[in-house]
Amino acid sequence: MDGGAGLCYNARMNTTLKIKKIGNSAGVILPKELLAQIGAEIGHTLSVSRTSRGLELAPAEPDFDAQMAVAREVMARRRRALRELAK
Repeated sequence: MDGGAGLCYNARMNTTLKIKKIGNSAGVILPKELLAQIGAEIGHTLSVSRTSRGLELAPAEPDFDAQMAVAREVMARRRRALRELAK
Protein backbone atom coordinates (compact mmCIF):
# COMPACT_ATOMS: atom_id res chain seq x y z
CA MET A 1 0.00 0.00 0.00
CA ASP A 2 1.65 3.19 -1.10
CA GLY A 3 1.92 6.59 0.48
CA GLY A 4 0.32 5.53 3.74
CA ALA A 5 -3.13 5.92 2.15
CA GLY A 6 -4.01 2.41 3.31
CA LEU A 7 -2.39 0.31 5.96
CA CYS A 8 -2.30 -3.32 6.96
CA TYR A 9 -1.69 -2.61 10.64
CA ASN A 10 -0.21 -5.87 11.90
CA ALA A 11 2.09 -6.32 8.90
CA ARG A 12 3.80 -2.99 9.56
CA MET A 13 3.72 -2.58 13.33
CA ASN A 14 3.45 -6.21 14.48
CA THR A 15 1.20 -5.23 17.38
CA THR A 16 -2.11 -6.58 18.56
CA LEU A 17 -5.15 -4.48 19.40
CA LYS A 18 -7.81 -5.45 21.90
CA ILE A 19 -11.49 -5.22 20.96
CA LYS A 20 -13.49 -3.40 23.64
CA LYS A 21 -17.22 -3.15 24.25
CA ILE A 22 -18.66 0.29 23.47
CA GLY A 23 -22.39 0.32 24.20
CA ASN A 24 -23.97 -2.34 21.97
CA SER A 25 -20.98 -2.24 19.61
CA ALA A 26 -17.28 -2.99 19.74
CA GLY A 27 -14.28 -0.76 19.15
CA VAL A 28 -10.52 -0.76 18.85
CA ILE A 29 -8.20 1.95 20.20
CA LEU A 30 -5.86 3.13 17.44
CA PRO A 31 -2.45 4.31 18.68
CA LYS A 32 -1.39 7.81 17.60
CA GLU A 33 1.46 6.29 15.54
CA LEU A 34 -1.08 4.37 13.46
CA LEU A 35 -3.24 7.45 12.96
CA ALA A 36 -0.17 9.38 11.80
CA GLN A 37 0.78 6.62 9.33
CA ILE A 38 -2.63 6.65 7.66
CA GLY A 39 -2.92 10.44 7.76
CA ALA A 40 -5.90 10.57 10.09
CA GLU A 41 -6.69 12.50 13.24
CA ILE A 42 -9.28 12.23 15.99
CA GLY A 43 -12.65 13.18 14.51
CA HIS A 44 -11.75 12.14 10.95
CA THR A 45 -13.74 9.45 9.15
CA LEU A 46 -12.03 6.27 7.97
CA SER A 47 -13.11 3.96 5.19
CA VAL A 48 -12.71 0.24 5.71
CA SER A 49 -12.17 -2.05 2.73
CA ARG A 50 -11.95 -5.82 2.66
CA THR A 51 -8.87 -7.04 0.81
CA SER A 52 -7.41 -10.47 0.14
CA ARG A 53 -5.11 -9.92 3.16
CA GLY A 54 -7.76 -8.66 5.58
CA LEU A 55 -9.07 -5.17 6.23
CA GLU A 56 -7.59 -1.89 5.01
CA LEU A 57 -8.12 1.43 6.79
CA ALA A 58 -7.77 4.68 4.87
CA PRO A 59 -8.96 8.25 5.27
CA ALA A 60 -12.43 8.56 3.77
CA GLU A 61 -12.72 10.26 0.39
CA PRO A 62 -14.59 13.54 0.95
CA ASP A 63 -16.58 13.24 -2.30
CA PHE A 64 -17.35 9.52 -1.99
CA ASP A 65 -20.77 9.91 -0.32
CA ALA A 66 -21.88 12.46 -2.91
CA GLN A 67 -20.66 10.24 -5.76
CA MET A 68 -22.49 7.22 -4.34
CA ALA A 69 -25.72 9.23 -3.99
CA VAL A 70 -25.54 10.18 -7.68
CA ALA A 71 -24.77 6.56 -8.65
CA ARG A 72 -27.76 5.28 -6.64
CA GLU A 73 -30.03 7.85 -8.27
CA VAL A 74 -28.89 6.84 -11.77
CA MET A 75 -29.28 3.15 -10.94
CA ALA A 76 -32.81 3.74 -9.64
CA ARG A 77 -33.81 5.71 -12.77
CA ARG A 78 -32.19 3.26 -15.17
CA ARG A 79 -33.04 0.04 -13.34
CA ARG A 80 -34.69 -1.62 -16.34
CA ALA A 81 -31.82 -0.80 -18.72
CA LEU A 82 -29.21 -1.97 -16.21
CA ARG A 83 -31.14 -5.21 -15.68
CA GLU A 84 -31.10 -5.84 -19.45
CA LEU A 85 -27.40 -5.06 -19.68
CA ALA A 86 -26.68 -7.51 -16.86
CA LYS A 87 -28.11 -10.45 -18.85
